[in-house]
Amino acid sequence: MIVAVDGPTASGKGTIAKAISSHFGLPHLDTGLLYRAVGRQCALNGGDPDDSADALAATKFADGLLQDPELRSEVSGGLASRVSLHPAVRQALFDRQRSFALRPGGAVLDGRDIGTVIAPDAQVKLFVTASVDARARRRFLEMQQQGRPTTLADIAADLAERDARDRERSDAPLRAASDSILLDTSDLEREAAVAAAIDLVRSKVI
Repeated sequence: MIVAVDGPTASGKGTIAKAISSHFGLPHLDTGLLYRAVGRQCALNGGDPDDSADALAATKFADGLLQDPELRSEVSGGLASRVSLHPAVRQALFDRQRSFALRPGGAVLDGRDIGTVIAPDAQVKLFVTASVDARARRRFLEMQQQGRPTTLADIAADLAERDARDRERSDAPLRAASDSILLDTSDLEREAAVAAAIDLVRSKVI
């Protein structure tokens, strides 16, 4: 069973994907973390994330970088959104994601193009969304808990900018697959969103 969980930043897709993974005993891959690692590596290289060659060179990051807590910062999130615009970067990471999806027994992957590009053959596709205001509040609380200085207004503006880049890029834009199930978490607490997602998956596989 392959479960694809797509959606914009801070929609709750990562939390939901992890919960589905745990509930159904399936391995989980946060594909957005791969792009954050590329963006972070590009910065460490002194490269320009808007330059295709610099971004492609950064796809050769060490696996240990995936454990770097800096990947969860808003800066790394912005860099990830920028490097993901390059088709060469997306192609470089495609095989890694596709092979994870096809592992024996199934898998859960979350990202922005899982149901449309990485695993269009997934048995279950969820598109998790939420309003910019709701997502900004969540991310603001997360940054406060991590002790990272930021403002709610800055986060909301950054999310809106990232959404536009993700939706408008020519290669694998952010969109719901035609056969995906929409889950709006704007007014749902974490536990309710997770329960709703698990019920949706169960309804598709039973």
